Amino acid sequence: MSDIPPSRSPSPAAQRMRLYRERRRQRLRYVPIPLHVTDIDGLIRIGRLKEDQREDVDALRAAVLTLVYWAVGDR
Repeated sequence: MSDIPPSRSPSPAAQRMRLYRERRRQRLRYVPIPLHVTDIDGLIRIGRLKEDQREDVDALRAAVLTLVYWAVGDR
């Protein structure tokens, strides 16, 4: 038998910390932004979001990011 202990997968807390540190190295900051239903309606009205995407978190994130990039004149 081998004396090498079986490897364990990292705990959820360790995984979160690893992602946090990687994001910090990339100089990224995550900011949770609450969106009211009227904000989502506005994103749809200006064409940044499709009606069927109003519950899609990834689509909402992308729509808000396009506004941020537009506002700072980037990308």
